[in-house]
Amino acid sequence: MAIHKLKIFAGRGSRYLAEKIAKSYGTEVGDSSVLEFSDGEFQPAYNESIRGCTVFVVQSTYPPTDNIMELLLMIDAARRASAYKVIAVIPYFGWARQDRKDRPRVSIGAKLCANLLKAAGVDRVMTMDLHADQIQGFFDIPVDHLYASGIFIPYINNLQLEDLSFAAPDMGGAKRVNAYAQYMNAPMIVSHKQREKANVVGTMTAIGEVEGRNIIILDDMIDTAGTITKAADMLMEKGAKSVRAAATHAVLSGPAYDRINASSLQEVIVTDTIPLNCNADTSKFTVLSVADVFADVMERVHNYKEISSRFIF
Repeated sequence: MAIHKLKIFAGRGSRYLAEKIAKSYGTEVGDSSVLEFSDGEFQPAYNESIRGCTVFVVQSTYPPTDNIMELLLMIDAARRASAYKVIAVIPYFGWARQDRKDRPRVSIGAKLCANLLKAAGVDRVMTMDLHADQIQGFFDIPVDHLYASGIFIPYINNLQLEDLSFAAPDMGGAKRVNAYAQYMNAPMIVSHKQREKANVVGTMTAIGEVEGRNIIILDDMIDTAGTITKAADMLMEKGAKSVRAAATHAVLSGPAYDRINASSLQEVIVTDTIPLNCNADTSKFTVLSVADVFADVMERVHNYKEISSRFIF
């Protein structure tokens, strides 16, 4: 058993989730604050002793960019306050789409973020459903890459859908969809898309049997919802009984909410790694919490237990 006390703290962007995680763990979120300056600069501080403690800092790095900077400053502050270990709990790891040079003279943002976290002094990173699995290799420290499949599978089973099929919104999501399809013993469909430019989908077609199927489109995130709504409309036009979507991270930028509400999607299943916009129409959304998953894995990490049994696939 660990001899170092565990404490959970939260960045301002993920306080809502940190409170759920702490409650599931059986503790409370630690006391911290952020001093803001008039020029936009800010300085996080811990308002209680963390000397010799294993400190978990919960913060997703969704926009704005202040969230990643606040996380880095909290890690630095914990290091300087003599924490035994500092573990960054990043339910949504932003910048993950920048995982390679796909055209000349561009940044690799995911690698830069990994370097920044290491430079700040983090000992370990815990995250969920990275946009690309290989991002784990950008870190020179342990990474616990969790999956939302343990949350989505029970919910999908409870829907009791007949003629169930799983669909990938693009070729890049085929591996994820294949894992669900094999586990659920269901057929898979792959949507082939051609982009006109970033965040703009051109033409799209489906590979696989669509007619008469209840289809769930799977993805790691929904950003502008252009791809997923176009895929849903295309699948319904080809004779699907119903189309739902399940995605871990509800980024939902720009016209995403309007697109989803105007689309053929019957339901959109997401997690709470990113909060929904309280001012938007969220009637089509079902939010499943990742708090129990993170709390359980945090306990296992803190007490040096294995975590592989926590994953369905």
